[in-house]
Amino acid sequence: MDDTRSARIAELNDALRRTPGLGWYFTSGLANLGRLFVAEAMAAVMAYDRFDPDDDPYGERDFGSLVIQGRRVFWKIDYYDQNLVAGSPDPSDPAVTRRVLTLLLPEEY
Repeated sequence: MDDTRSARIAELNDALRRTPGLGWYFTSGLANLGRLFVAEAMAAVMAYDRFDPDDDPYGERDFGSLVIQGRRVFWKIDYYDQNLVAGSPDPSDPAVTRRVLTLLLPEEY
């Protein structure tokens, strides 16, 4: 994948990650840990900036792992078509892509 395309995908992913709301989802396991836990996890995802080649080999900033109240939490971004039926034909193009950020526990991955 070319660097310009990866950089555009990373920019779009950062925008989603920094703005909770539409496109953010939580697994039932994470939600069951309570509102305060979820709020702390959301804040941590919004501030996340520890990207490295092991977790982010393509430079798209679409995955992270962090610890909240002693529990490991993952977040990941997936790319769908506008109808959320299939994968996006081009994740670098917001006109054909809907991003979904999911917060989950590792055992739910």
